[in-house]
Amino acid sequence: MSFSSDTKKELTTLKTEKKCCQLAQIASFLRFAGSITLSGGKMGIRVTTDNPAVARFFITSIKEYFGAKTSLSMSDAPISRGHSFTLHITPDMNAEAILRETGILSIREGSNYITDGLTQSIIKKRCCKKAALRGIFLAAGSVSDPARGYHLELSCASGYMANDVKKLISSMGLRSGITERRGKYVVYMKDGEQISDFLGLIGASGQLLDFQNTMVTKEVRNRANRISNCENANLDKTVNVAQKQLADIRYIQRTKTLDFLQEKLRVTAELRLNNPELSLADLAALGDPPIGKSGLNHRLAKISRIADELREKE
Repeated sequence: MSFSSDTKKELTTLKTEKKCCQLAQIASFLRFAGSITLSGGKMGIRVTTDNPAVARFFITSIKEYFGAKTSLSMSDAPISRGHSFTLHITPDMNAEAILRETGILSIREGSNYITDGLTQSIIKKRCCKKAALRGIFLAAGSVSDPARGYHLELSCASGYMANDVKKLISSMGLRSGITERRGKYVVYMKDGEQISDFLGLIGASGQLLDFQNTMVTKEVRNRANRISNCENANLDKTVNVAQKQLADIRYIQRTKTLDFLQEKLRVTAELRLNNPELSLADLAALGDPPIGKSGLNHRLAKISRIADELREKE
């Protein structure tokens, strides 16, 4: 199973005790996964999901909260590497009453109309906001395996709905973005810490632990790689500097001999010639008497200037 499927499976094991939170969770799920059907002028509800655990969970949730039975069917054609499961709430199962209580169906000027966006009166409390986000994720959410990358998204049917979801996430102290993809609007997160907080917020504590462990492992590995790259870069720099110093010393040796140099500079030149692989600090420690790193660097720089002057004259 995918990380996303495992997250949804864990969420379906949670028990929501408060009635207000149960309603917020069901309402958001129906809003994002459901559609309204008409039969003989009467309304029904059809809810589709590709996750069997989610289907079973909401059959139980709807029955517990509304006392309504639902029927379940499974498609023959596989989708998303699995099957499509459809929950049916028919008119005689109080579908219209459920639509009204969840805020999906309302009345304006004596006529029924389907509302767009989240029903704010249902998600006033912080606990209800968490439940609503959980329902949205179960209906239209996905999260990538953190080992591959950090990406969580919630698919919305309209830009209005996407803005509502973004505001809901923001009200919980988290950041998200919106993008349009194939006629749908997607609310997304790409920051590992934000996704981690989101998983904790909706109650996926087990998956949160796995996510954070993977984050730590990746960070340790990336840090090790950065240190290794830095050490390699420093080594390359040390080698390049040493090669330049050797080239300057050999030029002086070839054109003037090292006796051309002052005594201290000649000793330094010979020290570098005899130890071409050493860093500046290690080379300074070999001096007799020992010389500081900055002092040795000053002498080598002076040797390089002498070599450059000789090249110019030549």
